[in-house]
Amino acid sequence: MMSVRKITRRGVGKGIATLALAGLATSGVDAQQPGRPITIIVPYSPGTGIDILARALGAELSQKRGNPIVVDNKTGASGNIGTGVAARTPPDGHTLLMIAKVFVVNPSVFKTVPYDPINSFAPVIKLATGSIVLAVHPLIPAATTQAFIEYGKARPGQINYGSPGFATPHHLATELFKQATGTDLVHVPYKGTSNALSDLVGNHVSAMFIPTHVALPLALENQIRLLGVASLERVPAAPDVPTLHEQGVSGFDVDLWFGLLAPTGTPPEVVTRYNQVFNKFLGSPRIVAELGKQGLIAAGGPPEVLRDLIAHDLEKWAKIIRAAGITAE
Repeated sequence: MMSVRKITRRGVGKGIATLALAGLATSGVDAQQPGRPITIIVPYSPGTGIDILARALGAELSQKRGNPIVVDNKTGASGNIGTGVAARTPPDGHTLLMIAKVFVVNPSVFKTVPYDPINSFAPVIKLATGSIVLAVHPLIPAATTQAFIEYGKARPGQINYGSPGFATPHHLATELFKQATGTDLVHVPYKGTSNALSDLVGNHVSAMFIPTHVALPLALENQIRLLGVASLERVPAAPDVPTLHEQGVSGFDVDLWFGLLAPTGTPPEVVTRYNQVFNKFLGSPRIVAELGKQGLIAAGGPPEVLRDLIAHDLEKWAKIIRAAGITAE
């Protein structure tokens, strides 16, 4: 009997487990050992963007069946525990690791991590990207990014900004914003997005970078004001919101992204077959449309796309983290 966990809205790890489940039955990845489970390690608690990706993929694929899939949620230490376990797993094609942007942040935040982000894993595929937007409380007298920069410079150390937690993409995006604009904003970390958003709406913090799909309903109700998207180009979910780059914060580019890895040494032909399976589903017009409604963009492509992204972001965020003096210890 197959031992498959039910997909929920708790995270993309489980959605990706279903994705693997759907495709592997016909992909030949598990052809030598058809009864052996495939484990997908999810090393962190799901976030809002991941939930949306899980729903989009899960709705399409939840009825599919294949080899038994085990989703192993090994959370802790900002994802380091589960990632370390995955790095030590035999590279036999039966274990995959779900990652988000924190994968490339942790090596610069922690003194040591139990994995090498380049050498411990073989990239399989970049799954999706999501955008974030700079938002402020409506009582902040700034309708544009430049007006907010001027307002902040006139009040150094007096403006608080929220984030879902220490060293999250939201936190790091604001630190990059501070470095790029010369503003002095004070970080107030929360445990999760909902608490931070509640305090932004309640004017207990003045600003925050928020996933675009989460921010839009609040902006439509005039509970927050959107100043600029943190991508180089405007996003389909919010075409009327200019980018920070357009507004003079040159080259400002911060996104959310999700990917899939296998332990290094996994046979290249196995990685290729996994990549082909996931590309097929990410290319589905239905999935593309559903993700687009939520401000997410299906990625896909060869494994090299994810490999290059990891290398680029490792270097980029290491510089930002050093400049900001961010450390977990």
